[in-house]
Amino acid sequence: MITKTEQLLILPVISLRGMTVLPGMVIHFDLNREKSVQALEYAMMKSGRIFLVTQKDPGVDVPEEEDLYRVGTISAVKQITRLPNKIVRVLVEGIGRGILHETNKENTKFLEGYLEQVSDEWPKEDEMEQEAMLRQLREYFAAFAAHYPKLDKNAVQRYAQIHSIGKLIDQITMNLPVGYEKKQEILEMISIKERYEILCTHLLNEIEIARVREDLAGRMRERVDKNQKEYLLREQLRYIREELGEEGSFSDADQFEEALKALEASDEVKEKIKKEITRFRNVMGSSSESAVERAYIETLLELPWDHASKDNESMKRAKNILEKDHYGLSQVKERILEFLAVRCLTKKGESPIICLVGPPGTGKTSIAKSVARALSKKYVRICLGGVRDEAEIRGHRKTYVGAMPGRIAAGLKQAGVKNPLMLLDEIDKVSNDYKGDTFSALLEVLDGEQNVRFRDHYVEIPLDLSEVLFIATANTTQTIPRPLLDRMEVIEVNSYTENEKFHIAKDHLLGKQMEKNGITKQMMTIQDGALKNIITYYTKEAGVRELERKIGDICRKSAKEILEAREADEKQESVRVRVTASNLDKYLGKRKYSLDKANKEPQVGIVRGLAWTSVGGDTLQTEVNMMPGKGDIELTGQMGDVMKESAIIGMSYVRSIGEKYHISPEVFKENDFHIHIPEGAVPKDGPSAGVTMATALFSAITGKMVRSDIAMTGEVTLRGRVLAIGGLKEKILAAKMAGLKEVLVPADNRKDIEEISEEIKEGLIITYVKDMKEVLKHALL
Repeated sequence: MITKTEQLLILPVISLRGMTVLPGMVIHFDLNREKSVQALEYAMMKSGRIFLVTQKDPGVDVPEEEDLYRVGTISAVKQITRLPNKIVRVLVEGIGRGILHETNKENTKFLEGYLEQVSDEWPKEDEMEQEAMLRQLREYFAAFAAHYPKLDKNAVQRYAQIHSIGKLIDQITMNLPVGYEKKQEILEMISIKERYEILCTHLLNEIEIARVREDLAGRMRERVDKNQKEYLLREQLRYIREELGEEGSFSDADQFEEALKALEASDEVKEKIKKEITRFRNVMGSSSESAVERAYIETLLELPWDHASKDNESMKRAKNILEKDHYGLSQVKERILEFLAVRCLTKKGESPIICLVGPPGTGKTSIAKSVARALSKKYVRICLGGVRDEAEIRGHRKTYVGAMPGRIAAGLKQAGVKNPLMLLDEIDKVSNDYKGDTFSALLEVLDGEQNVRFRDHYVEIPLDLSEVLFIATANTTQTIPRPLLDRMEVIEVNSYTENEKFHIAKDHLLGKQMEKNGITKQMMTIQDGALKNIITYYTKEAGVRELERKIGDICRKSAKEILEAREADEKQESVRVRVTASNLDKYLGKRKYSLDKANKEPQVGIVRGLAWTSVGGDTLQTEVNMMPGKGDIELTGQMGDVMKESAIIGMSYVRSIGEKYHISPEVFKENDFHIHIPEGAVPKDGPSAGVTMATALFSAITGKMVRSDIAMTGEVTLRGRVLAIGGLKEKILAAKMAGLKEVLVPADNRKDIEEISEEIKEGLIITYVKDMKEVLKHALL
């Protein structure tokens, strides 16, 4: 059993900051606090012994009793040295443990405490247990010392001579590289067995920490050795290449590695490029494989993996740019502004895939360029017209000679950012052949769920196309496969009205052509009347391309006229050309087109129909003649199969209602009917001429006249129902230009008429009809 002295000792107390003194420990430390110095001096005058106890908080300058640990070390003062600045250096030796019961409150000069000294004598009857503990502790310390070569080499041998377990525990604790808190924990353990258990735990932890540390150090050493080896091998390889005259290949690899460090890309991409650079180093510089590898690495380094441009987030700026660049096209502008609003709110937003569908010359391509400017995006145009090889989209595999990335990857490389605006121009002109289905390759590009990891055969590493804003253009959706069309948001870009063409010509085309031909505003003016006549009598198109050419013709002829006038009279420097409606034929020649105006008087068997063409709307007269014969029907005017069927359906309908209108069945047996649509050289097809043919047949058979100021469109059924048709905006525009008063439209097309601007509908009576009875009621006199 551990015995305690029954009588309390009274000793001066010195509080230690950040250190713990153990029994048997010889150490020196500095004192500068007044109370500590006085306590030391008092100890020297008395027994030369002092009680050293650790502070709980090292930051306390004047510690009280509650700021000290309860267990400390009774020590003997061996030496005192006085240093400058009132610092005293003291050398002490720990004698034994002491328990502080209380301090002497009456002593205000220094700390003085009542102590109980603890003895570490081990009971003689437990000698076997003490021996076992001694051996185990020495074994643990030997294992610990093996990991710390800086420890005293003789410590293991010295500890073998210690036969007191308490003394051995204190000696080992002194040499442990642990904080004073853990040493204080061992010091406070009065029971030797508990002290032994804690020390063993600390030793085992330190041994494990040392093993882990050595393992980490070994790995680092291996890595350093590997890098050193690689450096030496590279230096040797450099020398060999210099001797062979291939030092250029090595410098290229170095440049690639420098470019790789600056590349904005994921670790996966960088690792792949690094492997390719290593492969390039090992290929002979003169071989064809070296050239292929070099081109591949250059492509990978030039692709914008994680480099993106900052989009414009100003709705006002985007709106102003779109309004300035384009007149009309409100639906397209509204959709782009919606996209910008979503992007601003979500800070990301999925990039839509917009397909602009409309006739040639309506500004689809220039819209995409304006959208890129409005959103501050890089602009890339990819022309798909005539592309028939799948490799044009997906790229060629590297194994082929002359392999290169596909147009999508090349477009990203050209843009230099991963979020450009990419225009897929003429997507309806893509064709297929034995080399692959090009449309199917486009499916992955234009599918928002798949293009996050688009695989180009040449690049091989997946490309992220989710942030690319795709805009496709097409003249028609009929040649685009349904699965591809389903992935795009189709926006119709319809034909321009005369008023829209006039504003486009005045605000955009005129200034563009004058600048192109070196003409200033002081040299030439084109009056508004002249512009309107160019639109009406010299162009016939849905867009404004031909209109721009005509304005260009005027500018060139004006430039010639100005220079000739200056040469004729050198003093006449300021020559001004004025183009008016009256002198327009001087610059453009005779009028090319004339307006197909409404008939002056009602006629029998002639009905005005409305048609949609690739250059806009038009009016077509359907003529029917009835003559003696055998009941045959003759169709002329280059009608397509659908239009021919409409003529047969119209005749069947008229025959079905013959009895109601007192038409003898013999009329259909004894007469032939000839249906003709003028402009026979122009192919025509579609179901919308059904009501026109049926009305013309009915008029010719009954002899009733058809109003000259009315036009109609709609598909007819055998029972006389009128079905909806398309292209209404262009057809209504054609009726207005022809000077007609009323247009008969299928009732199912009411929603389409409501979307047409009032500018087009103004001055026209639009009548909705459900069946042929209503058509005949409005059309016949």
